[in-house]
Amino acid sequence: MTSRFEPFLGLSAELTAFSHFDLLGTGLAESYLATLDKVVGGEITDALLAAFTALPPPESEARIQAVRTTILGNELLGDVARALIKLWYSGTWFELSSAWTERFGPRPANITFVVSPDAYIEGLLWKAIGAHPAGAKGQGFGSWAFPPKIPAFSSALDFQNLT
Repeated sequence: MTSRFEPFLGLSAELTAFSHFDLLGTGLAESYLATLDKVVGGEITDALLAAFTALPPPESEARIQAVRTTILGNELLGDVARALIKLWYSGTWFELSSAWTERFGPRPANITFVVSPDAYIEGLLWKAIGAHPAGAKGQGFGSWAFPPKIPAFSSALDFQNLT
């Protein structure tokens, strides 16, 4: 693991509202950092991590506002951060917008792709909705007879105002 891994994990936890433990439990954190480097390049990844490390202290109103303005509201970093959120939740890197590539240059690896078969299975969306990925992690015979249990979800971020 590199010195960039901890800030990446912290940023990912902040953006997804899942704990370090949950993110590490997917087994995909290092792969997702490598994906970010591959698609947007080390310079932009480093800029995103630097913006995260410069945020005000955790659990403060100033931090929430800073995430919105410094990262999500940033012309360069906002689309990348949103793509990272989608990556964690779905296991898929979604191609950055044409407006982003026109402004900051095309990236050969910036295409929509599933990172790995495990990425689909370990997508945070399954945990968030209290379900299991279709075709994987079956709960056994008859489990369909019971409604899903949606876990309690608390976060300092207000997801309605992230976009």
